[in-house]
Amino acid sequence: MDSSVHLDNVVMQFGEFTAIQKTDLQIESGEFFSFLGPSGCGKTTILNMISGFLEPTHGDVKIGGQSMRGVPANKRPTSMIFQNLALFPLMTVAENIEFGLEVRGVSKAERKKASDRLLELVALDGSGSKKVTELSGGQRQRIAIARALAVEPRVLLLDEPLSALDLKLRQHMRAELKDIQRKTGITFIYITHDQGEALTMSDRVGVMSAGRLQQVADPITLYRDPHTSFVASFVGENNGIEGKVLSLNNGMAEMDCGQLGRLQGRVHNTVKAGDQATLFIRPEHFRLQAEDNMLTIPSKIEEVNFEGAYLTLNANTAATKLAIQLGAHQFSESLVAGADISLSYKVEDAIILGAAEYV
Repeated sequence: MDSSVHLDNVVMQFGEFTAIQKTDLQIESGEFFSFLGPSGCGKTTILNMISGFLEPTHGDVKIGGQSMRGVPANKRPTSMIFQNLALFPLMTVAENIEFGLEVRGVSKAERKKASDRLLELVALDGSGSKKVTELSGGQRQRIAIARALAVEPRVLLLDEPLSALDLKLRQHMRAELKDIQRKTGITFIYITHDQGEALTMSDRVGVMSAGRLQQVADPITLYRDPHTSFVASFVGENNGIEGKVLSLNNGMAEMDCGQLGRLQGRVHNTVKAGDQATLFIRPEHFRLQAEDNMLTIPSKIEEVNFEGAYLTLNANTAATKLAIQLGAHQFSESLVAGADISLSYKVEDAIILGAAEYV
């Protein structure tokens, strides 16, 4: 059954405030799609439009190709998992899972069969008689998923469901969620401000800022080939060096970076000669020894941090501060605060983006 979701030129306004700028997005059937962005960027508003808690001011939400305009939340083929999970503490685990089915008039025998099947799916077989208060945070998370799946939605909406868990448990639940999504084949639409969650679990990610989708891509493309300065800055660690574009040639550009001289990087077609722009270099792309076709930036180490598998250096240049990440095997006694170093990078590992926030 088609479980695709189409945001068909939707706009959401609250009075004179536009919370969601005109957005056209197709989420494929069976896809794990995440909306990623800072607080207040419009992620939850989009989720509420899909679920039916909000009706878009303009445009339409289509699920499986059918318009949802005028269809109330309880009639849509969706389920939502909220940040606080909203489990019923006085009910058993099985009663929580079966609640939505009971409301729909499903027989007791069928409800029991469904809760047993879903407890097995979330690896909590035999826990049906327990109280929710007897479960750990991760177990409660899985019960919330089972309850949402019990009504057999075509689309599962997840509103930052891992935010209250500790780091270890969040990392574990990422794998659990992805595994459940693969087993069920249901379309998952997930919102988060945690880039680790989005990049780890998603087939594609939509990065949002100020009510606008900045870029939609698979996680690797999003990290390696950001299309706007906002995406480059928000997704992963990045170093930004300001300058003016001097010339472009075959997808590459040269910039005047003031005291740092002329630097080069890949460029998008939206950047033109004479534009003010930012050259972005990931911390892991710096090298301490120059190789062929590398450019160098003179720097002075400000701080060295040993983090097990890698080292992080903070360095000062004539124009800006830079963060560098090196493998732990590259440690040497010469890497100390105050030491002069030359940071090298390959031109293709840097990207030059215009100052405009949107493209």
